[in-house]
Amino acid sequence: MPATPSNVPEPSRTDPALIRNFCIIAHIDHGKSTLADRMLQLTGIVEDRQMRAQYLDRMDIERERGITIKSQAVRMPWAPTGAKDSPHILNMIDTPGHVDFTYEVSRSLAACEGCLLLVDAAQGIEAQTLANLYLAMEHDLTIIPVLNKIDLPAAQPEKFAAELAHLIGCEVDDVLKVSAKTGEGVEELLDEVVKQVPQPVGEADAPPRAMIFDSVYDAYRGVVTYIKVVDGQLGKRERIRMMSTGATHELLEIGTNSPEMTVADGLGVGEVGYLITGVKDVRQSKVGDTVTHLNKGAEQALPGYKDPKPMVFSGLYPLDGSDYPELRDALDKLQLNDAALTYEPENSVALGFGFRVGFLGLLHLEVIRARLEREFGLDLIATAPNVVYRVEMEDGTEHIVTNPSEFPSGKIDKVHEPVVRATLIAPSEFVGAIMELCQSRRGALQGMDYLSEDRVELRYTLPLAEIVFDFFDALKSRTRGYASLDYEPTGEQSADLVKVDILLQGDQVDAFSAIVHKEKAYSYGSRMANKLRELIPRQQFEVPIQAAIGARVIARETVRAIRKDVLAKCYGGDISRKRKLLEKQKEGKKRMKVVGRVEVPQEAFIAALSTDSGPAEGSKAKK
Repeated sequence: MPATPSNVPEPSRTDPALIRNFCIIAHIDHGKSTLADRMLQLTGIVEDRQMRAQYLDRMDIERERGITIKSQAVRMPWAPTGAKDSPHILNMIDTPGHVDFTYEVSRSLAACEGCLLLVDAAQGIEAQTLANLYLAMEHDLTIIPVLNKIDLPAAQPEKFAAELAHLIGCEVDDVLKVSAKTGEGVEELLDEVVKQVPQPVGEADAPPRAMIFDSVYDAYRGVVTYIKVVDGQLGKRERIRMMSTGATHELLEIGTNSPEMTVADGLGVGEVGYLITGVKDVRQSKVGDTVTHLNKGAEQALPGYKDPKPMVFSGLYPLDGSDYPELRDALDKLQLNDAALTYEPENSVALGFGFRVGFLGLLHLEVIRARLEREFGLDLIATAPNVVYRVEMEDGTEHIVTNPSEFPSGKIDKVHEPVVRATLIAPSEFVGAIMELCQSRRGALQGMDYLSEDRVELRYTLPLAEIVFDFFDALKSRTRGYASLDYEPTGEQSADLVKVDILLQGDQVDAFSAIVHKEKAYSYGSRMANKLRELIPRQQFEVPIQAAIGARVIARETVRAIRKDVLAKCYGGDISRKRKLLEKQKEGKKRMKVVGRVEVPQEAFIAALSTDSGPAEGSKAKK
């Protein structure tokens, strides 16, 4: 993106007293991006003719779904009311609201001194509101409570202001009321940011230390690294060193985002901006690393971020095996853009070479797959998502299983599965329906609190494997869309789990294997056999489809034989008619993956490797 000079007057870059770093956190769909839009307009850095909704959401998938996936930092000048001669610099970060992107939020909080906790005045406090609030408290940030959407007919600002004040421990009058859509109250909010958020603290004369909190890959300029300067000062054309990797570079460009890239001479204490070194190797810019000078640099690195642990694993395979190197390069570049993404190579008898990819949740999986297909032009098959199991054998050995094909055979002593602590918030009339759903998913109630007369918070421990598919869909349908869900890992528990194999013509298809609870093994096996019977086209021989636990078959379906002659209707005429039919048949054959002697079409893999609702449906972004 070309640099554009900013025409906005700014104070001295070395004066941290005029800098305020803050972010906006909230549950999904509570108006973070709309509030960011109004701030961009009010501070004058985006002209009305250039303005569009969700201005900071740059990806197509973000704009289509109306959700934020990537945090975006922007620098805005603001002169508080009564102090027009001393404009402040506000560095604002708009964060995602979905539970799958909590890692983005935690990184953003580490680059700030304060945050706006935004709550929809029509919906009130939701599960992710609480999760983000606790994150902000862990980082010891100044929290400014804000009620948004007060212009809605269904808004109940007084009721939810009392709820929010009770939660944070402040007075009801301290809760600010704004409408991001109309702009009402936003000026007062910016004044409060200047008043309440503390200035950044750092040593201006010390060797420079800057924290990398994000990075992106630009095809023309290489890696663009986003930093917050904690100590000292960084300037253009200086030699810098990455403290964890030891890589050294020359600073080709340094600047700020206002909201487009704006070149600067340097960045001082407390400032947030970007730097470009022209490096194309994505592994040399690690999120959480510390940047310092090559000569006379800092000796002690800044504390980085906790590495996120993937909770859901899925295999990603290119439809065309020759695209494997392109998929590897694409994952490399996406990992730079998304530090929570982990992957390792694997191969499958049915699907060939691919990668076992770790995700933070189903929406994360869906977004990564959509980005790989759109941004890199890849056609992919994703295997059914599953979690990590720890299997103890009777001989004392232990196996970590991320893929059902790795499940050991032999005498198993115990199988341990990951467990999460789920927080569910809903109107009190739906308590019975939620309890029934959680009990059917092997959940255990840990506690229940009434946030107000008609809103209740339930805390459950649930096996992660039971909620990664269609739990959220089932929750929404039973509560008419009013419930919200947040979860975090809490450890593991032993359970009676078995591996169900699917056999076609007696040959095991590893892509269709699954690890399920013993009580649900028969229903999974019969459902998968039924589904494959409908999806696999009839062959010229009978195809038995069997579901088995070890050597015991628990379900069976059969695809009846057929013999199809595409030229039967061509009793005469031009040869080109026959050639056209043969070519059409040939195109159909290309779309088939051959498993043993049975031809399984690509659609069968895609449809069978999802639940009835499918991962794409089961993770709609209304969390």
